[in-house]
Amino acid sequence: MTDQAIERIKEMIVSGELAPGDRLPPEKELSERLGLSRNSLREAVKALEVSRVLDVRRGDGTYVTSLEPRLLLEAISFVIDLHDSRALLEIFAVRRALEAEATAIAAQRATAEDVATLTASIESVAGGSDIEALVEHDVMFHRHIIQLAGNQYLASLLEGLTSATLRARLWRGLTQEGAIERTLTEHRAITAAVEAGDVSLARSLATVHVAGVEAWVRRSGELV
Repeated sequence: MTDQAIERIKEMIVSGELAPGDRLPPEKELSERLGLSRNSLREAVKALEVSRVLDVRRGDGTYVTSLEPRLLLEAISFVIDLHDSRALLEIFAVRRALEAEATAIAAQRATAEDVATLTASIESVAGGSDIEALVEHDVMFHRHIIQLAGNQYLASLLEGLTSATLRARLWRGLTQEGAIERTLTEHRAITAAVEAGDVSLARSLATVHVAGVEAWVRRSGELV
């Protein structure tokens, strides 16, 4: 019955009967309209609150959230944060596939200003040996590339995947000789492909870039 209640509320949102920011009818009225018990409705509301679809404001009422991708995909990020270390390679595989496509799209959409931002980010850590600074740059570089794709759902998914791979990237930088220069060289190549608008090359370079860390993780048994 709770599942039915969730489905009925979802139908109201999908149909436009309830829009982002709207307040749900009072519990008694809504349960009668949907033909559900008030207990089932309460359980459905709790589940949808956890999923960030509904916002229960004590003493005020229950509202539909903004339904922004970032908000709705928080649950996926939570699951990823709880992953078993053995699942890290699977997370890298998903990130590799999605980020390659995001980079390909970025090559079609990037402006001269975007390229300048990517280049400045690379140069800010060039010649240094601070691993933490490199990882911070790495996160911001990939985030900007992904944002260029112009897809909020893709950006939110990759944001969650990226956070799950930070430890591996940091550990690689600390233990693998030449990791800093290798990362920056690959970032320069990706930036050049994006600047040239070469979609196929941008996709290939992004695939190889992520796969490099993935391959290192595969060889480092303590992380898998």
